[in-house]
Amino acid sequence: MTTLENLGSEDRTFPPSAEFAGDANAKAEMYVRAKTDRLKFWEEAAEALHWEKKWDRVLDWQIPFAKWFVGGKINACYNALDRNVLEGRGDRVAFYFEGEPGDTRKITYSDLLRDVSKLANALTEIGITSGDRVAIYMPMIPEAAIAMLACARIGAMHSVIFGGFSADAVTVRNNDAQAKLVITADGGFRKGAPFALKPTVDTALEKSPTVEKVLVVKRTGQEITMKDGRDIWWHDIVDRQSDKHVAQGFDSEHGLFILYTSGTTAKPKGIYHTTGGYLTQAAFTHKMVFDLKPETDVYWCTADIGWITGHSYVVYGPLINGATQVMYEGTPDT
Repeated sequence: MTTLENLGSEDRTFPPSAEFAGDANAKAEMYVRAKTDRLKFWEEAAEALHWEKKWDRVLDWQIPFAKWFVGGKINACYNALDRNVLEGRGDRVAFYFEGEPGDTRKITYSDLLRDVSKLANALTEIGITSGDRVAIYMPMIPEAAIAMLACARIGAMHSVIFGGFSADAVTVRNNDAQAKLVITADGGFRKGAPFALKPTVDTALEKSPTVEKVLVVKRTGQEITMKDGRDIWWHDIVDRQSDKHVAQGFDSEHGLFILYTSGTTAKPKGIYHTTGGYLTQAAFTHKMVFDLKPETDVYWCTADIGWITGHSYVVYGPLINGATQVMYEGTPDT
């Protein structure tokens, strides 16, 4: 019988084959360049993005605060969608979505840009403007990514809340971020069964005074309560919008999103992510760590977008790099 050992350390290494290493995006010389001149290294990484206005200074480091690409103007959504379409990748599949009930959707970059532009126009009609905070409490469906990108497009900061969190957890995050809008769904599917989301939002909003509107995706079709004057069906307002929307550049230090720590050991802390530095890091690390070859690869990150891994390696990193990826609604074992 084979004996398994649980060790506190691991001395073995498992180097890639010479063929794999030779074709990898990350080469040994990359580490030399980073060590030689770290600011030039990150400046070159930032140059892979589209900037409406180039920065005046790579880094303003006033301990403990770092400001990256000072003076630059950039739009996260433009980098994820418009640029891919304008550079001829509009027909490339961005998401192969599979829902737990077996429903599927194939969404190209052009499709995604259309849907995000329509939602951006809807958010503007609702009254969301640059700097507003929008809470997103959704199942793992394409509309969750669309909501994030539409917020980024108009300069509103999204605060994505994991769909498994309680009403109290939603309340805490709404109030700390001073969310003006909540985007949610009637529910979702997980482990073979529908689960409710909207009732949790209703309870959370009893103690969330800053929230003015709730935008609701019809996903499961389950019975929910819609409050007059506050709650809006996604399809009622988004479907009738123009699919044209011009993205504007925002300051590199403009807030892109707030994401909260889990709160398992202390009160949840909102981590404020600015645009230019975050996008540079997310796009670069996604390309190098996952060794993405967007012309041939189909990529899948199983993380929920409620966590930073999902933000960086389901939404911003992969889309900026032109990836084709899988999105699955439930859990990999169902």
